[in-house]
Amino acid sequence: MTTSDRIVLITGTSSGIGLAAAVAAAGAGFHVVATMRDTGRSGALTAAAEAAGVADRVEVARLDVTDADSVAACLAEVVAWHGRLDAVVNNAGSGRVGTVEQDGLDPVRAVMEVNFFGVVDVTRAALPHLRASGGRVVTVTSVGGVVGQPFNEAYCAAKFAVEGFMESLAPVAATVGVAVTVVEPGAVASEFVASQGIDLPALLTAAGPYAPALDAYAARTRTAFDQAQTPAEAAGSIVTALTAERPPFRLQTSDRARAFVGVKLADPDGSAVQGMTAGWVA
Repeated sequence: MTTSDRIVLITGTSSGIGLAAAVAAAGAGFHVVATMRDTGRSGALTAAAEAAGVADRVEVARLDVTDADSVAACLAEVVAWHGRLDAVVNNAGSGRVGTVEQDGLDPVRAVMEVNFFGVVDVTRAALPHLRASGGRVVTVTSVGGVVGQPFNEAYCAAKFAVEGFMESLAPVAATVGVAVTVVEPGAVASEFVASQGIDLPALLTAAGPYAPALDAYAARTRTAFDQAQTPAEAAGSIVTALTAERPPFRLQTSDRARAFVGVKLADPDGSAVQGMTAGWVA
């Protein structure tokens, strides 16, 4: 089967990595079902697909990963339209900067709904169709799904949960012919960061005893994003996961990301990670 016969559904494609992945996958020959919660925001994707000459291989569909009915309806429509599903790319996500003493539980629950339970539900709904096609589950996590980061407690908790879920699912899915890969970007220059609506002065004012640590963390983070990847660069790793003959389970999107998660993966007692991240808030 050629890639032009293969159907991939990608979540969260209105901007950033998801948009770039939809265009890149179409460029690699896939037919892409590019989903987003609000299809009124599809203009940037449509323009990018037209500019790349792949508009005929990109279709936009509505999917809210936090709504079980929306997930079921979208997957049913895709299979009804195309007769098959060959891959799912779980990309939709949301971030959160804060700390639990001041935030409480509601923001943690909200982030988990999108970043974890949404991924679980889309994957669950897709698996019968992926079993039939010998397909793939590709999930965009983060280096924050390997290394916990200050003031990203909710976000990292959700990404850690996704990594654990997928690492546990992978050998089970393999027994029925489905490959599972997690893609771990580091800093990416995209609308994801801007869309979080972070008002740093207001956060610092409200941070109380955590203000010095938050100020130090913000300064360090600005430096990290000065060296960020482009969404297109990160999307290249997603296409690799979709097209490699034997995709790895874990795939970082840059040398910096590989070096960063390597600290954790070679840190059995946790001291190396704690020593590294403590410096971000000192």
